[in-house]
Amino acid sequence: MRKCIRCNVEMVEDLTVLTNDAIGVHVAEKGLFGGTMGKVRCAVCPECGYVETYIDDTTKVKKLRQKD
Repeated sequence: MRKCIRCNVEMVEDLTVLTNDAIGVHVAEKGLFGGTMGKVRCAVCPECGYVETYIDDTTKVKKLRQKD
């Protein structure tokens, strides 16, 4: 359960971020051939409209951090 950082209300989660292409928004490593880290999802506060983006599975991001 995510809570809004502005008004502390429970957010509506697991919503899709839409873009102009069919792939959606993804987070990827730097560089031309960087691998995809995961699909971006969002949560919206029903009270104030604040939008928060997140990735459900952070496994790949954690592995990337271990490389540093």
